[in-house]
Amino acid sequence: MSTCSVHPLPYRTNPAEYFAAIRHAPGAVLLDSGRPSAERGRYDLLSAWPRTQLAVLKDESGEDFLQRLRLNLDQLGQAAIPAPYQLPFAGGLIGYLSYDFGRHLERLPSQALDDLQLPDARFGLYDWALISDHQQRTSQLVFHPALAASERQRLIALFGQTPASANDSFKLSGPMLPDLSAAQYQQAFERIQAYIQAGDCYQVNFAQRFRAPCAGDPWVAYCALRAACPTPFSGFQSLPEGGAVLSLSPERFVRISERQVETRPIKGTRPRGQDTAEDAANAAELLVSPKDRAENLMIVDLLRNDLGRTCRIGSVRVPELFSLESYPNVHHLVSSVTGELADDKDALDLIAGSFPGGSITGAPKIRAMQIIDELEPTRRGLYCGSLLYLDVRGEMDSSIAIRSLLVKDGQICCWGGGGIVADSDWQAEYQESITKVKVLLETLQNL
Repeated sequence: MSTCSVHPLPYRTNPAEYFAAIRHAPGAVLLDSGRPSAERGRYDLLSAWPRTQLAVLKDESGEDFLQRLRLNLDQLGQAAIPAPYQLPFAGGLIGYLSYDFGRHLERLPSQALDDLQLPDARFGLYDWALISDHQQRTSQLVFHPALAASERQRLIALFGQTPASANDSFKLSGPMLPDLSAAQYQQAFERIQAYIQAGDCYQVNFAQRFRAPCAGDPWVAYCALRAACPTPFSGFQSLPEGGAVLSLSPERFVRISERQVETRPIKGTRPRGQDTAEDAANAAELLVSPKDRAENLMIVDLLRNDLGRTCRIGSVRVPELFSLESYPNVHHLVSSVTGELADDKDALDLIAGSFPGGSITGAPKIRAMQIIDELEPTRRGLYCGSLLYLDVRGEMDSSIAIRSLLVKDGQICCWGGGGIVADSDWQAEYQESITKVKVLLETLQNL
């Protein structure tokens, strides 16, 4: 097997310093672990100038699109990372799956308005990446063997320069307003309760959208949001048609390393307190809340089933249940489900069998998705989809694209939601959907 070449660079804790060199390049993408503030992340990964870009067609089946991705990875070719480096990416795919990519995998109704017109999936095939390892405190360029020597030298020179300081700005030109009134939210909530009482479902993740007109460089907005709300599964992706995806997600979807699979669903939220005592009380209340533990367990069971479709029989485990993770705006209840890929399955089979993530649909998954399409007036697009990389070795990591924003066509959109169960209170759920995005909205309004 061919081996990648690695070129060391000065270590940077903040990927913005290196990303500035490629900010305006075609296919510029950053997967950002939120360091130094977000302690759980290890790697930042950035790249640009993909060999090709792949978007799912409107009438293309999910299976056919995933096979196109598979063929492109095969064409790039297998490559290993040289010892002693432990790096997550040896060349391959980086991009997003929107929540609505689920429509290409399952037959779903189509009532919600597709007003954002974002492709349901878009990936670049990249033959190099700049990776910072925050455990080893190293930064390095990784070149796939297919990348020409002249391109390697160009990239080494590019990242050896100090980028010129930019004076770009980003501004909202109006307030960030919800699409739903409180009364409309309550009406949808009551419909969900009727479905739960009728036995259609146990839980539905219901979201509302906020939006505002905007102008300027979305990268400026991302940097401000990252400073206000550092999270371990953040990311920024330029869109070919203009605009960008901005994600400040705390949640992993699925990770594969050496065929070992992990998913880490978040279900259960409390706001951070005004002082230390209130903050500790909120966290303690979340940890023992019967409602939140029941919601979390429902989704753990759903994900055990999803992983069971592509993992070796008997390998699916729950090593972590009801752990507390805290972020600048909220406390979360998090669990972990693991497994080992079956011999005849790969990462794209895992996506086909488990996308979208159960923590942002509800249970049972397909019925919950049908109810979401009926009651949310517009399609989610990127929100609750996934940002991910998948390399030529089969290594993959991916987020659940919550706390995520889309800048497109002169407006910025953001979503907030939560799981609704039989004993949910509509006012508490409505407030939670706002609490989750409050820090994002306030940061944008203060730019």
